[in-house]
Amino acid sequence: MGRRFLFVLGSSRSEGNTELLARRAAEQLPADVEQEWISLAEHPLPDFVDLRRDSDHVRPPAGDNVAQLLDATLAATDIVIASPLYWYSVSSLTKRYLDYWSGWLRIPGVDFKATLAGRTLWGVTALADDEPAVADPLIGTLNNSAAYMKMRFGGVLLGNGSARGDVLKDTAALARAKTFFAQEAPLARFPHEGA
Repeated sequence: MGRRFLFVLGSSRSEGNTELLARRAAEQLPADVEQEWISLAEHPLPDFVDLRRDSDHVRPPAGDNVAQLLDATLAATDIVIASPLYWYSVSSLTKRYLDYWSGWLRIPGVDFKATLAGRTLWGVTALADDEPAVADPLIGTLNNSAAYMKMRFGGVLLGNGSARGDVLKDTAALARAKTFFAQEAPLARFPHEGA
């Protein structure tokens, strides 16, 4: 199977700084790498209802945004979470998508965790702060999600920008974008597991 990147856009607006940075990084991917872009604002998910203890309600979704995102996630070799930094973590749209992973783990016959194991999770975010450490909670969310799923974690491409298009002035971020997806992604580990 060739590489297939799924870009999950978690911003409530289109062409924001995070998306612009993700698209710059994606431009560097080889032409034979498939790309699918899904905006969570344009394909909204209903509020996640945790029915883990109610097995009658654990069934595959059909014909809606949930089914589309599940299928796209399962088909991807690389999942890129492109979420702006909101209150030091992922956006609410992104968090809802990750919450759905909990339900997808329990759909009979889907083998969600086994399918994603060994695949790669990446992050892209724009922050309006000069101190990159403020993005640590977002990075931790993605790293720990990857570790739980036994995925590889490629890290998070950070860019700086507040007003629309600001990230395109962040020359350091644009330079990192050129090689971001070319790096080898190690298996994710929880912080308590050490290096």
